[in-house]
Amino acid sequence: MSFRKYIHAVGTGPKGNRDLTYEESIDMMKQILEQSVHPEQISAFLLGWRLKPETVDEFRGALNACDELIKYTEIPDSIELGYPFDGKRRNPYIFPLVAKELENSGLDLIVIGDELQPAKHGITTKEVCTSLELPNGIKYFDRADFFKNMSDLTEIRMRLGLRTAFNTIEKLPHVAKSDFAITGVFHKPYVKKYVEIFSDRYKRFALIQGNEGTPELFSKGRMWIGSESGTDEFIIDPAYYGINYTKSWDEISFEESLNQIKNPSEEFIKLAKLNAAIYLFIAQKVKSIDEGFELLNG
Repeated sequence: MSFRKYIHAVGTGPKGNRDLTYEESIDMMKQILEQSVHPEQISAFLLGWRLKPETVDEFRGALNACDELIKYTEIPDSIELGYPFDGKRRNPYIFPLVAKELENSGLDLIVIGDELQPAKHGITTKEVCTSLELPNGIKYFDRADFFKNMSDLTEIRMRLGLRTAFNTIEKLPHVAKSDFAITGVFHKPYVKKYVEIFSDRYKRFALIQGNEGTPELFSKGRMWIGSESGTDEFIIDPAYYGINYTKSWDEISFEESLNQIKNPSEEFIKLAKLNAAIYLFIAQKVKSIDEGFELLNG
């Protein structure tokens, strides 16, 4: 179908807009990924699509188109961590420390990275993973290698400079065919939509009110484990586990971020153990987060 029809569907205003069908969403996404249409058309569609806004069927169709172009490397016994590609600005990443805590668990952490995407201008997982000697339990995938079509859209997206549907679609590419996955979510109303979009791609799928939109818990928050049959909610409070870590509200430099990973405080290590316990629970290696935390502190 002509791409102009897709722009018309999302860009004519509340009275004229319409949702794309699942099949149209596949075709739309293929044209964008192949860049067979002009950059201006891609930007116009992404902006209109965001404002319309997007539907679950549209997201699922777009993911289907992505699936056909991704180069998969299956890693059994792994959990995919869905990080935002616009990075973190105020706090260090904790996943390198979490991986160390999980060394004897047999559970690998799947981390995906690429160049910075809109709109936060934070420190990216790629910067961290290419600057540190990573523990064996981290399997890092650079999107430029396994999904070049999406990576090649970076310049267009940065020129637009706004969050788009891609910020949701790109979090969980399922590149390692992991049975388990967790990603961050800001607001509870989005939980149902994320479950409908992603849960059937995994044996067990979780969402967490993580630090700066990441799958990393730094303070009291909620976690949801969703499936087609329903969603279970958990409240997790680091203080309950004797953790008194205070997250930062100020921007930190890349050097300071790396330094806190290389030379972690005692409270940051405790926090890493809690996050590791959460991942063990999601991956069904323990029956509860409490059990996982006790195991890692035993």
